[in-house]
Amino acid sequence: MNSLTPIFKSLKKAQAVLALHKRGQRDAALMAAAAAIDRDRKQLLAANAKDVEKARKAGTKEALVDRLVLDNKRIDGIIAGIQTVVSLEDPLGQIKSGWKTANGLEIKQITVPLGVAAIIYESRPNVTADVISLAYKAGCAVLLRGSSSALESNRALVKAIKAGLETGGGIADAAALADSGDRGEVDQILSARGYIDVVIPRGGHDLISHVVENARIPILETGVGNCHIYVDESANLEDALNIIENAKLQKPGVCNAAETLLVHKNILYAFMPELAVRFAGKAEIRCDEESKTAITGRPDRLRSGESLHIFPNLVLKDAVEEDWETEFLDTILAVKMVHSLDEAIDHISRYSTSHSESIITGSLTAAEEFCRRVDAACVYVNASTRFTDGGEFGFGSELGISTQKLHARGPMGLQALTTIKYCINGQGHIRK
Repeated sequence: MNSLTPIFKSLKKAQAVLALHKRGQRDAALMAAAAAIDRDRKQLLAANAKDVEKARKAGTKEALVDRLVLDNKRIDGIIAGIQTVVSLEDPLGQIKSGWKTANGLEIKQITVPLGVAAIIYESRPNVTADVISLAYKAGCAVLLRGSSSALESNRALVKAIKAGLETGGGIADAAALADSGDRGEVDQILSARGYIDVVIPRGGHDLISHVVENARIPILETGVGNCHIYVDESANLEDALNIIENAKLQKPGVCNAAETLLVHKNILYAFMPELAVRFAGKAEIRCDEESKTAITGRPDRLRSGESLHIFPNLVLKDAVEEDWETEFLDTILAVKMVHSLDEAIDHISRYSTSHSESIITGSLTAAEEFCRRVDAACVYVNASTRFTDGGEFGFGSELGISTQKLHARGPMGLQALTTIKYCINGQGHIRK
């Protein structure tokens, strides 16, 4: 494995120049990068096909393979994401606040680029384009270290984007890919004091834990998504079914997919058979005893893992303690009966990763109490957790979902890659 220090130095130098570029220069370069991706579709799809074939041969779960796949529609989405970032307001040079002190000093708080960012991430090639576009728009240079599972896709994407930046009069060296595939690259990045200003881990628990435990540079920590939906006794059941189906099944391998469903006891017997109909043949349900009884009619009617004849293809299993704390990233839903809003919130407080939590309710009081007491980056009322996404929040693209509380929380867009400096104007002022 080669030293990454030359890349670190190149990024640092490029960022110093990029920070001085006007919005029009940065936007023109990004539009040229989008055009380059469009032009190089054939090469991108061919490279991605190699990654997908390798993943399937390795036995990767299909929900995770789906995160890796590129097709023309997804490439269209990548291009649209860059174009949306271009259309956003310039995050730099904004005067966040200003005031005059008693002695006449004029102080302004102004947004500036955060510097050189590194992102260590897994599987998803669209993240490559999202991060480069956000970083470039925010005047930051960026080092990307994707997983080996998406290596060919990332190489092709970065090559196209860098060519586009150069064609558009931008700075190609403001983006770089660590692509040796050697795990030692990660530790080099985490030790790059003086070169890398912030590192962003985006992936599973093991990746994030490794970064948090070993980094010697600042971290913008993204979090795993053990997300919950609570169906309150006053909920519209049809809305609840639609929301749960969307939150669990639309894209089960992502961090904002629902993993645990909590159902109020007063609606359990009306709701669970309907849920069984929706999920039969689509997902496995892991129930506590009360929830399973609401489907089968008797606790002993169905052994764990069997299908019930009135719900063809439905697979039920008995939930165990580990299920409540697991981010499945798969077509698996854990279900538990609760006696009250308080019990639902207590369960969420115990097992939540503070990512996204939702309540389905017809009660304004319950909704307000849930929002007030649940500690998560995103708290929903009568909506799917799948909306926790930079694009859905109007950020164009996203760096990831932060579950920490310092600097950035929730979907991270342009503002997460800026910091502030104070500009102070005086008239010969000296401190006495």
